[in-house]
Amino acid sequence: MIASMTGFARRESTGSWGTLVCELRSVNHRFLEAGFRLPDELRAAEGELRTRLTRQLRRGKVDCTLLFRRPQGAGASLEVDEAALARLLAAVEVVSRALRAGAAVNALDVLRWPGVLREDSTGGEQLLAVAYAVFGATLDDLVAARAREGARLRELLEQRCAALEALVAGVRARLPEVQARVRTRLDERLAELGASVDRERIEQELALLLQRLDVDEELERLSGHIEEVRRVVGDIEPAGRRLDFLMQELNREANTLSSKSQDLETTRSAVDMKVIIEQMREQVQNAE
Repeated sequence: MIASMTGFARRESTGSWGTLVCELRSVNHRFLEAGFRLPDELRAAEGELRTRLTRQLRRGKVDCTLLFRRPQGAGASLEVDEAALARLLAAVEVVSRALRAGAAVNALDVLRWPGVLREDSTGGEQLLAVAYAVFGATLDDLVAARAREGARLRELLEQRCAALEALVAGVRARLPEVQARVRTRLDERLAELGASVDRERIEQELALLLQRLDVDEELERLSGHIEEVRRVVGDIEPAGRRLDFLMQELNREANTLSSKSQDLETTRSAVDMKVIIEQMREQVQNAE
């Protein structure tokens, strides 16, 4: 079924390890583009999260945010990374020798340096498992939200297809009247001239004129494209790109119909068609 590229989902999980919040927000885009904002504790999970995302989504710009909050008053032990500390102290010694006046560095400054002080990571595997579970549930919610929006999109496209079909049927019903009017105008013009004419030659010229003005092929192609739109929106595969192509084809046939028309009502119908097709094109831009 057709799905929208617009959606939002949020999940939150809380335990003894803290609170993890996952938010997914997607908008329309030509391709699938995912951006991740992760806490330091989950940086290593980005590859797997991205893989899971691409399994369920085909198109759209998706912003993925995971927020991690440790429990209030958590008594997690703190560890000093001795290797990072040694590298930092060596760098401080080099800088101190290069300065004209000695630079004082206290222990608190050293501990503030990123990577020197770290919290106990014994709960890392548990947090990673929770992150995968929360992300998976949020992703399912996003897919469901996009499907619901897609259902509304399909309903709107169906309405527009019905309106186009009514216009096509109206133009087709007018074809005999338009052809008869062309013949009548030609006869009236010949009568005004008062000249003797070769009726066989006139019939040949009239046939050529009616052939140039005939829009039956355009109407048939319009009907075929409308039917294809209905088939595509009911298919299980992503339909956005194909629908975009069909909008171009519909617009081309409506333009041809307008340019060949010698009837005011037909021209108005062609303009109405182009308005509806443009509305459909705007809606299709959001289809996955």
